[in-house]
Amino acid sequence: MTSPEMDVQIHFTDIKKHFNSYTLTGIALMILYFKLRSTKAPTVKAT
Repeated sequence: MTSPEMDVQIHFTDIKKHFNSYTLTGIALMILYFKLRSTKAPTVKAT
């Protein structure tokens, strides 16, 4: 039986593995998403 701390650490390293492979795509998508939202926001407010 593993202790809760070990379980959390295993889960964290698993997340880090996935995060490293998806970081660049995730950041790029988020930047694009917010850029699109910020350009659309003024037109929505104007109407």
